[in-house]
Amino acid sequence: MPEIDGDAKPISGEDLDLLLDTARRAGVIAMEFFGQDPQVWMKGGTSPVSEADYAVDRFMRETLLEARPDYGWLSEETADDLSRLQKRRTFVVDPIDGTRAFLAGKSTWCVAVAIVETGRPVAGVLECPAEQETYWAAAGAGAFCNDKHIHVRQEAPHNIAGPKTLVERLPQTWLDQLELYGYVPSLAYRLALIAAGRLDASFVKPNSHDWDIAAADLILREAGGSLLDDRGQFPGYSEEKVRHGALCAGSGELLGAMADVLKGRPD
Repeated sequence: MPEIDGDAKPISGEDLDLLLDTARRAGVIAMEFFGQDPQVWMKGGTSPVSEADYAVDRFMRETLLEARPDYGWLSEETADDLSRLQKRRTFVVDPIDGTRAFLAGKSTWCVAVAIVETGRPVAGVLECPAEQETYWAAAGAGAFCNDKHIHVRQEAPHNIAGPKTLVERLPQTWLDQLELYGYVPSLAYRLALIAAGRLDASFVKPNSHDWDIAAADLILREAGGSLLDDRGQFPGYSEEKVRHGALCAGSGELLGAMADVLKGRPD
């Protein structure tokens, strides 16, 4: 188990240790392809997937299921096996979240892995090797980056990310305070920035999937923030449907205003 700073709450659990070690090793594999012009294919004609994605997915699937053969498996790069619905716990994995950034040689991508139980993530890790960052959390035990306790920003919010069409529906009093943050291709990494207090909030356009957000959702929640759907509820994970509608992430009064936007309430 990794060491943590003196202010941090101790984290235990073989499952979290397994995720941390596997994600770290997966990051090493991904870095072997980073900047090396890996072979690329297009999924559905619009979404790139590389040999790096497949190599990381294969390693993680073999490693995690060998260690926990009774767990289910849900990954962006593996055909979905609905037998996972009969499992008490499921690994939810995005081998490389932010593939476009990865292929462009940008550092803001990550290996994302969570363990989900009864629809909620109970452990999650984002391994960001090109940024030399590891974000992790366990339910009820706080959120961390590189073994330092992290928390959402405490002072007045001043920046926001996500689709401009949603941001512009916020009340003018909020728009007067906020600057639009630059585009972050990896949704998981964007949520981690909120958890670490480097970004205040973000809207999420429809059609994210469980593997994009499960690990980051837990990290954000343990850091004092929330990810909400258009009903103002926490998303559920590893259910039959794994695709989500529009979401909002953040904390405090700003998150409440964002939730009202998704609910279609007037300003």
